[in-house]
Amino acid sequence: MHPAQNLEELLVDAETLTIVCHNNPDPDCLASAFALGRIAVAAGIDEHHILYSGDISHQQNRAFVNLLDIDLKPFEPAAVRDRPKESLLAFVDHAVPGANNRVPEGTPIDIVIDHHPSEEIEAQFIDHRERVGATATILTEYVRELGTEMDAALGTALLFAIRRETLGFLRGATREEYEAAGWLHEHADNALLRTLSTPSVTGATVDAIAEAITNRTVRGSVLISGIGRTSERDALPQAADYLATLEGVETAIVFGIVEDGIQLSARSTDSRIHIGDVLDGAFSDVGNAGGHREMAGGEVPLGIFTDYTTDDTQLFAIVDQVMSARLVSELNLTPETGE
Repeated sequence: MHPAQNLEELLVDAETLTIVCHNNPDPDCLASAFALGRIAVAAGIDEHHILYSGDISHQQNRAFVNLLDIDLKPFEPAAVRDRPKESLLAFVDHAVPGANNRVPEGTPIDIVIDHHPSEEIEAQFIDHRERVGATATILTEYVRELGTEMDAALGTALLFAIRRETLGFLRGATREEYEAAGWLHEHADNALLRTLSTPSVTGATVDAIAEAITNRTVRGSVLISGIGRTSERDALPQAADYLATLEGVETAIVFGIVEDGIQLSARSTDSRIHIGDVLDGAFSDVGNAGGHREMAGGEVPLGIFTDYTTDDTQLFAIVDQVMSARLVSELNLTPETGE
């Protein structure tokens, strides 16, 4: 039996569905939640909610939610506690309670659909495919298999998510992404796709990317940059994407202070490096980090750093030294080349 049919059987017997996005959800997570909600409605679910925690700060993500009219609600722990038997809890684009989400560790999960590396996943229904390039690819397969009613909003959401997650089919794309995109093309709104692809950029985002460019250091083919404190969390992956295109750079890692944590974003085209494993090895003992071979991220609580100073400049000088040292050690890098 196809996984989509197994999922449908589980949904048919339920009355409500709570879909939890990961922290600071991106288009892949949002589109997957949107599609799962549609599948749930078609299966007879009376009520479903899509919850998120953190921020939707990236200009593309904000445009995605607004233009596609995706109904999101802030995460509340009460929504996942003491659920009645007829109420299901689903994760899309993440898999484990407490890892990149605010769901308490040990919370029973009913549905997990994800493509990120993960271990010890527990749920009634699990579709975990690390080999595919996007969770939205899996949900597209479900929509096709189940004959879920399509419209321009859903088609556009899924197609944009696949394109964004794979950087236009240049990062981690598989045959499944091309097949899904080919089918979705007939259902998507091309004008809306263009609008989503070129949203306006805030001045704070430009400043953060400029800071990453200015502060970069290069060791061999690895670039590391710290941007200090920023309110634009999603400027970090944008900066990492840009810096990874510099001549001679195969791996780019950017970090900065956002609220009460240190956020990291990394990109790599070096076949010798699994950047998700690198971040996990460097920071798993002090935070939460990991991801794919070519793309990864993480968060380290400021914790003890804040005991030294309340001045942001001094604080980041300490953070920069410690974070860079851990990365240099994990990557076995030689001294700076003077970029």
